[in-house]
Amino acid sequence: MYIDLNVPIPAIVDVAPVRSKKNKGKQPQQPQKQQPAVSFTPAQLSSIEARIELLVYCRVVGYTVFALNQTAQKRVDPKTHVNILDPLLSQLRKRSGVAFLKRLTIVLDEDSDKGFGLTTGNASLFAPYDLIALLPTTAASFSLACLSHTSPSPLTAHIISLPLTLPRLPFNLKHTMVRTALKNGTVFEVPYAGALGAESDTAGALVGGSEGGSGAKRNWWAAAREVVRVTKGKGIIVTGGVMNQVDLRAPRDIGNLITLLGLPQNLAHDASTKIPQSLILRAQTRKTYRAVFSEPTVIIPEPSSSQPAITLEALAESIESSRPSVESDTDGIVGKKRARPDDDITSQVEPSVAPKQVGKAEESLRKKKKAGRGGKDGS
Repeated sequence: MYIDLNVPIPAIVDVAPVRSKKNKGKQPQQPQKQQPAVSFTPAQLSSIEARIELLVYCRVVGYTVFALNQTAQKRVDPKTHVNILDPLLSQLRKRSGVAFLKRLTIVLDEDSDKGFGLTTGNASLFAPYDLIALLPTTAASFSLACLSHTSPSPLTAHIISLPLTLPRLPFNLKHTMVRTALKNGTVFEVPYAGALGAESDTAGALVGGSEGGSGAKRNWWAAAREVVRVTKGKGIIVTGGVMNQVDLRAPRDIGNLITLLGLPQNLAHDASTKIPQSLILRAQTRKTYRAVFSEPTVIIPEPSSSQPAITLEALAESIESSRPSVESDTDGIVGKKRARPDDDITSQVEPSVAPKQVGKAEESLRKKKKAGRGGKDGS
């Protein structure tokens, strides 16, 4: 089963404000909050359908899960942000055997260093999305994405995408940051659109300054090899990221392409199968407490017909009876000195005996010893 977690969707939002004819010419009142209407043109819908249809056709060789990707610039503002994926899914044609996911990618730049909307107050805005990805473009935003927003929480970002088509990465991939992100379960995305020199490479187009054609290919190969070198081939997913159906490739062709970056054949295969599958399962933990999958329950198997049922009370009694008694005979213990008859009698007398009785017993014991010595001397 092959998975493509980056099917870009153009952000088309049409807001049709309704103005009232009453109070015309008076002081303008505070505008009321209006829900923007999301609408796609027939040409855009046909283009999206054609791409999905081609990916579904590739299902013969494995594609079964796709993630529709919505991109947000700089930060997520609750006043202006609109979810365009829910209305789009209602307009797309239903297909059997295909699963669609909703992904949100936030482009981080210098303006978003102070905050880009991933706060608990905006948790309701991110709840409808299945996947959250971050696209850092500065060293500060990359450090924040790797260290802060990868810990388990309702706003965890599980995908870190990099602008691979830029002439040079705007930051250094430090081993400590990358290891911390991988330890927390985050993966690094490598879209193959840049390797083909596609003009529809959304990451480079949104960031700005990216080249096209052969220049984009050269930059992509250099940056992608650096990502593979730092991550050592672990925690990498391969996605499409193309908006033109001509640039789509079969999953096995992509696996052969990724091996040229230095990845072994098995890791190149896992980058489109096992790693995205585990990522989808891990992304579901955003809606649980501290990434707990489920509440553990104890299941007691039913007893077989040949063996009687064992209750908890009977099990506790058997464990209690198997314990050694505290008041056991210490004569058989190895290394313990046996008590002799002529030892001090105070060691054999209970604490409750009065001190006078102890003194009389000691005196009678001394008289017996003297009498025994005298008999031996007389004989």
